[in-house]
Amino acid sequence: MNKQIVAFAHLGCEKNRVDTEHILGLLAAAGYQISANENTASLVVVNTCSFIQQAREESIRTIVELAEQGKELIIAGCLAQHFQEELLNYIPEAKAIIGTGDYQHIVNILKKVEAGERINKVSDEPIFLADEHLPRYRSISNPVAYLKVAEGCDYSCTFCIIPKLRGKQRSRPIESIVAEAHNLAAQGVKELILISQITTNYGLDIYGKSKLTELLRALGQVDIPWIRVHYAYPTGLTNDVLAAYKDVPNILPYLDLPLQHSHPNMLRAMNRPWQETINENVIKAIRKNLPNAVLRTTFITGFPGETEEYFEHLINFIKEQCFDHVGVFTFSPEDGTQAATMTNHIPFEIAQERRNRIMELQQPIARAKNIQCIGNIVDVLIEQEQPNTGDMIGRCSRFAPDVDGEVHVIPRSDGMRARLGTIVQVLITGADTYDLRGEIVNKI
Repeated sequence: MNKQIVAFAHLGCEKNRVDTEHILGLLAAAGYQISANENTASLVVVNTCSFIQQAREESIRTIVELAEQGKELIIAGCLAQHFQEELLNYIPEAKAIIGTGDYQHIVNILKKVEAGERINKVSDEPIFLADEHLPRYRSISNPVAYLKVAEGCDYSCTFCIIPKLRGKQRSRPIESIVAEAHNLAAQGVKELILISQITTNYGLDIYGKSKLTELLRALGQVDIPWIRVHYAYPTGLTNDVLAAYKDVPNILPYLDLPLQHSHPNMLRAMNRPWQETINENVIKAIRKNLPNAVLRTTFITGFPGETEEYFEHLINFIKEQCFDHVGVFTFSPEDGTQAATMTNHIPFEIAQERRNRIMELQQPIARAKNIQCIGNIVDVLIEQEQPNTGDMIGRCSRFAPDVDGEVHVIPRSDGMRARLGTIVQVLITGADTYDLRGEIVNKI
């Protein structure tokens, strides 16, 4: 008898997306039909996010909407890890909840659900770590893939609940990561993005010291043109790591530095594992060793105790450093974190106004960075086609997927076009605050 169709809904970060793809891979290997369209299935696996309040609200909204459509639900991921029995108690359509370290059991859980059971499968402390042998069903058809090099986090930042939702850091061996990278290369992947909670701490738990340098050099042997590293925490950006960025041709000189603030008092209150001078010294070292490096960072406004003086320190820091890309979050007091119990909370309206001030400050900086690209010929990975205009949409190496800009490749007068999933050379002819425009210059 044919297995039933199982639909899925993915929410949250790209680390969560990798988990979703393993869930789907396990189901597909067991003979279930997979669909991204909830209307085609009576049962939906919802892989949820619970990082901040906004993410929880989106997860709950999705669950409620699906329940109102009469769907039976399996709720997986961070929301399940966070709230466990509450989801089963309040959502009768939820037939099972699966924690962040338990999704490898999805097939057995689904069999029990089909037999009429309701399942709570949430380990108190997640310890599971997927490897290249666990089936994976890629949920996106574009030429980009994410590769999780580690799971969990050993830091205790006062605003972050991730260690409680994902457990302690556990890294994969280099050989395992490289093997999966080769598998993805064979599938036609053109850009591989390494992800974990703290990628620059890769290997500390299994090797006794960071092995990011060795990992990057090993990945240089994989036939994937672009390899990008996300979440490069400053403490791990040693001279050896920066040398690997410089020496390995397919490692993009793109560094995502989640700094969160600049003032030392704020960094101490956040319990960040570095201080002001480390941030400044690391940025100087990056620009010395990688003059063409693209720097992205994120900040939090409205953290408890953030005075106007501290905020002005952050404003001046952003002016001085001129980051290529900046993301800003307003502080969200998360239950179970130390920051939620702190005094001197900042009104949301002030936190939001400060966020807006940073974004207004960053816009001309980002525009100037893009304008500097005009007249240059850059490699562009083509990912979409606009049927109305004939434009192709892609990204150059200075833009990461979803969080940065795009390159709009306009049709040439001679009709030359690019195929989806290919990397082509493009002459940049225009720029705005976030995106670039250009024309193909090489033959396809």
